[in-house]
Amino acid sequence: MQKKFTSAALGQRIGLVCSFVALIFTFFAFRLVNLQVGGHEKFSHLAAEKHGVKQPIAAVRGNIFDRHGEILAVNVPVRTVYADGTHIKDPLALAHVAAPFLGLPEKELALKLASKRPYVVIRSGISELDATAMMRALEESKLSGLYLQPGSERSYPNGKMLSHVLGFVDHSGHGIDGIERTFDKELAGRDGYRHIEHDRKGLEIVLYRGQEEPVINGTNIYLTIDMGLQAILEKQLDSAMETYKPAGATAILVDPKTGEILAMGSRPNYDPNHYSEATPEELRNRAVTDMYEPGSVFKVVAASGAINEGIVTENSTIFCEHGSFLYGGKILHDAHGDYFGDLSVRDVLVHSSNIGAAKIAMKMGDTKYYEYVRRFGFGEKTNIPLPGEISGLVNPPARWDKLTITRMAMGHAIAATPIQVVMEIACIANDGKLMVPQLIHHRDQEKEKMEPIVRREIISSKVAEIINGALIDVVARGTAQHAKMDGYSVAGKTGTAQKINTHGGYLEGRYIVSFAGYFPAEKPRIAGLVVIDDARIGSIANFGGLVAAPIFSKIGEASARYLDLLPSSTGASVSKENASSPSSSIPKVEAP
Repeated sequence: MQKKFTSAALGQRIGLVCSFVALIFTFFAFRLVNLQVGGHEKFSHLAAEKHGVKQPIAAVRGNIFDRHGEILAVNVPVRTVYADGTHIKDPLALAHVAAPFLGLPEKELALKLASKRPYVVIRSGISELDATAMMRALEESKLSGLYLQPGSERSYPNGKMLSHVLGFVDHSGHGIDGIERTFDKELAGRDGYRHIEHDRKGLEIVLYRGQEEPVINGTNIYLTIDMGLQAILEKQLDSAMETYKPAGATAILVDPKTGEILAMGSRPNYDPNHYSEATPEELRNRAVTDMYEPGSVFKVVAASGAINEGIVTENSTIFCEHGSFLYGGKILHDAHGDYFGDLSVRDVLVHSSNIGAAKIAMKMGDTKYYEYVRRFGFGEKTNIPLPGEISGLVNPPARWDKLTITRMAMGHAIAATPIQVVMEIACIANDGKLMVPQLIHHRDQEKEKMEPIVRREIISSKVAEIINGALIDVVARGTAQHAKMDGYSVAGKTGTAQKINTHGGYLEGRYIVSFAGYFPAEKPRIAGLVVIDDARIGSIANFGGLVAAPIFSKIGEASARYLDLLPSSTGASVSKENASSPSSSIPKVEAP
């Protein structure tokens, strides 16, 4: 009886043990399947982190184009060479073969290759040709441990042309100046990465490829710049530098109706492909970073404001003191042509009378005149999307003395940037509306181009029409006859101002001369500005009308042909034949 009980109990116990063992096997089988199927990604990721490489995947920087799609800044395919130290057996042998292709000393390269880290960047920016040749040489030598990572390098196909607008990208891929800096985040995109592991032969083990962060490539940007017009402008800037040997030169072309910058250039300039070789002078975008006394082109502010306020009309008579005006204990002189008695407001602009402009501003009074100076945009940034723009300098009336208004009216006692001055003259061409200067035409993902932005309406369209007529006369029979264009009417104003001495006062015989205007005058398509800093001109009088105006004329004529503009049907400024000779006797400018 006891024996039978023992056998039954033993059978039960054996059954329990077998069931338990089966349960254990079932559990481990389930875990094995779960790990193989569900845990692959997790453990692959952990393995890659422990034994592999977190390999960055560079975003492709967006290209920059002109308004017609011409490439201005583009990415050239290059390779980054990196080492996996865990696969390098002989750093010296590897360095001996690879150094010539990488342009590195063997000893320096060998030190880098001796690292046991799985990811060490050896050299960036290697051309496809050199990279391929290096890998072939390593394969022939049966050496491993160096790998290639695709990338790109910024290239500027037009060299120095438009360099100050474009700016450049440094070796780390960051925009440092110009459009490249302002829109760096959009252009750069966002880098991605992936975890990879190599086998002993240096090949990636695809099975172990881990987590990936997707790349977001940069946005392509189209500028308002027209490279046809840019080439015309830059050719004339180069010619001016050769002819006059100035300290610098700037020119800007803008569509007065939209504020779109069509061309912009400064001298000296630089090649963004070799930006490290540029001097601070060459890197400076004078169009937005330099301020100067604009001279007589600023007389437009007083005339426009006074007529707009009803203080004077275009035919109001201003007594110009026969060229010599004693006021506040100082004598203000007129500088151009005959010394006049009575002049109409219109002829004050035509003959560029300093005294006439001063008296018009005085009729407005300090507060009202200052209001118009600021309304025209002086003393504040234009918000053009370029780094380094300054506001210029306009002191408020509380800081003026008795003479300030008389000097400011003629474009002294104030400092402006070229971009401010060209937008001032464009305002007259745009029926009195001041526009925000635009450089972005559109982006890749945008179907429509950027909308024009009106900053403010400064004067009525009727007053703008009156000033336009006066500026046509300035070119037809006044101080800017050398701005005439064959076949096209031109409106504009000259500017001449002595250079400021940093130690006080002005530099004798040193001038910044300019011409600001637009064409065709009856239906303006282009407004522009030319500024020449300290021209070396020998016996020719250093006036805006004799130095800057002819440059504007050449730019304008070539631009009109390029744009296929219809010739003007009327206007005395359409022929150069009646322009005064550059050698005409013109009195010396008096320092204010």
